[in-house]
Amino acid sequence: MTMPKRMVAVSWSMLLCLAAAAAVLKARAQLDSIGFISIDCGLPGTANSVDDATKLSYAPDAAFTDAGSNHNISVEYITPTLAKRYLNVRSFPDGARSCYMLRSLVPGLKYTLRAEFKYGNYDGLNRPPVFDLYAGVNFWSRVNASSQKVVVLEAIVVVPEDYVHVCLVNTGSGTPFISALELRPLKSSLYPQVNATQGLVLLSRRNFGPTDDADIVRYPDDPHDRVWLPFVNTARWEAISTSNKVRNLDDSEFAAPSKVMQTAITPRNASGRIEFFWLSEPQPGDPTPGYIVILHFSELQLLAGNAVRQQHLVLNDDLRFWSDYTPPYLLSDTIYSMKPLPRFSRYNFSINATANSTMPPIINAGEIFFVFSTANVGTDYSDVSAITAIKAKYRVKKNWARDPCVTNNLTWDGLTCSYANSNPSRITRINMSFSGLDGDISSSFANLKAIQYLDLSYNNLTGSIPDALSQLPSLLVLDLTNNQLSGSIPPSLLKRIQDGSLNIRYGNNPNLCTNAASCKPAKGRNKLAVYVAVPVVLVVVIVSALVFPFLRRKKQGSTSTNITMRPQIETMMSYAPATLPPGDAHTQSSLHLENRKFTYKELEMITNNFQRVLGRGGFGEVYNGFLEDGTQVAIKLRSQFSNQGVKEFLIEAQILTRIHHKNLVSMIGYCKDGQYMALVYEYMSEGTLQEQIAGNGRNGKLLTWKQRLRIAVDSAQGTRQLCSRQPRMMFTVLVLCC
Repeated sequence: MTMPKRMVAVSWSMLLCLAAAAAVLKARAQLDSIGFISIDCGLPGTANSVDDATKLSYAPDAAFTDAGSNHNISVEYITPTLAKRYLNVRSFPDGARSCYMLRSLVPGLKYTLRAEFKYGNYDGLNRPPVFDLYAGVNFWSRVNASSQKVVVLEAIVVVPEDYVHVCLVNTGSGTPFISALELRPLKSSLYPQVNATQGLVLLSRRNFGPTDDADIVRYPDDPHDRVWLPFVNTARWEAISTSNKVRNLDDSEFAAPSKVMQTAITPRNASGRIEFFWLSEPQPGDPTPGYIVILHFSELQLLAGNAVRQQHLVLNDDLRFWSDYTPPYLLSDTIYSMKPLPRFSRYNFSINATANSTMPPIINAGEIFFVFSTANVGTDYSDVSAITAIKAKYRVKKNWARDPCVTNNLTWDGLTCSYANSNPSRITRINMSFSGLDGDISSSFANLKAIQYLDLSYNNLTGSIPDALSQLPSLLVLDLTNNQLSGSIPPSLLKRIQDGSLNIRYGNNPNLCTNAASCKPAKGRNKLAVYVAVPVVLVVVIVSALVFPFLRRKKQGSTSTNITMRPQIETMMSYAPATLPPGDAHTQSSLHLENRKFTYKELEMITNNFQRVLGRGGFGEVYNGFLEDGTQVAIKLRSQFSNQGVKEFLIEAQILTRIHHKNLVSMIGYCKDGQYMALVYEYMSEGTLQEQIAGNGRNGKLLTWKQRLRIAVDSAQGTRQLCSRQPRMMFTVLVLCC
């Protein structure tokens, strides 16, 4: 039966779509069937290369990074035994930081990361560069490239998310490059020294006993694909080996492979000892790193009669590392340090037979690591997921492959972030104007919960404005000008415009708001939320507390009396708070606040280094900020030129912590941190009272006299209840105003 041509065409198109989908899924998954990621950096095309020794398949790196360029090493450095992955490199001449993103990982699991560098004069400069290597946002090691040798750097880390970045940072000493990158999963029980805040960098991993320098043990003999290099010195050591399998205990912390444990060395002189040493390798910021030593032992000979092999380990001739140890027969055993060794410039280890031993000492294998910190946290996971999806949707060609907010000076182009000491960074501003964006507005923007400013202007965006953007609690400005958007502004966003919490710019969108009524807020009474500065509130309190009762008495025919202010002021002073905590210079004041106390450092983070000023007053400037949960606040920071002293500040703060009324601005907390003093208020979106009276507010309207009176009355109601419950507070109010 002959299939119609159209049916054939459709079938082929379906097959092509399925193949493309499979390729995308494979690129996204990244892991192979055994959970490895193996990358041949700089490999052109789409075909994998296969390692001759391990038979592992290495993928081209185009799916892992979008920066850099491919190069081949010079022919004079190519040898018959050189692995295929070293024939080419990816070089990163542009940008200070370039990264690979390894995905589809298990958060909280331990992984081995291995980066390999074969310079081979790929650039014709014959100047091997020096640059830094990072695991995520944490410094891993410094790369000192070599023309002849392959430099291999390996680290064991806990990956906090389902991805990890491996980044090369230009230090000004040549262009960073890389030949290969590998990731291998480890069981959580392995290498107990590794945790969420501490990783290990490999200094050396040696297999003692092989007689051939080429006898390297790795995958598949080691299922974790650790690389065990042979330690060969037949003139000094006698090699011992067995064909029997050497077993690991079920709870082994290191699981050395049997092939490694089947060989060992012993001194040729029966009374000799085994010695080895290493020199401390200074790292940037750590001239004497802390080292972890892991030594593997197994008895390979079935000792007869009364033969005994007993040994002890000594560090630097005077520190007993382990005493009277007997290796078990055909069982893998390990002696190791959990904490870093004492810091020396040189480490000398010797393994000596004890006085009771009839056999010389042995050792099968050893690993030496130094500790590095992984305590730095990256950008919030939801922010990374959102911005990565945005990058993919719009095919952003910028160097957006690393952590978006890694540091203040290395954030992604067009992004601004907020930073907290122990919390993930958050994306607060995105400027993607003039970026050639097309298609609709990505729904992923709605997942950036800390975003304050989003600029998508001067692109070719189409479709409608997503309603979900109204759910961004911190968003202040949304700029959509000069696009091809259509429809109307969603009611939820119009409501945000109406209450003054959001400013939307949408000019020059020909098909947007063609029905002008659909882009206007619904008519109704606007909620006027105004900053009532403390002196103004207190004046109103005085008026309500003194003038209103006076008028009432006059109406009732009472005889008026003169109010003498000075005695009241003097009386008030006896009610001033008594003492401050020890160490405060102002020992005649005390502040007992129920509200949150902020440090100055926290205020810097909340305000993004006091970036946006809301207003100014006699006390100081008022800054815009956001708490950890996205709550918008206003922070009034006392100026060094303010006439208000510490005692007045404390009294004012004490008053405000007790005011809780719907008509008054609530105080969320305060700061008294050395010379720094500040009050943290809830944010009022309509601006200051002064702006409203002058007609400079966000709605551009003047307050009517009726509204002004309403403000005065509502403010008085809010504080009158406080003063009626606590009469002493009235005297405080009088002093502050007078």
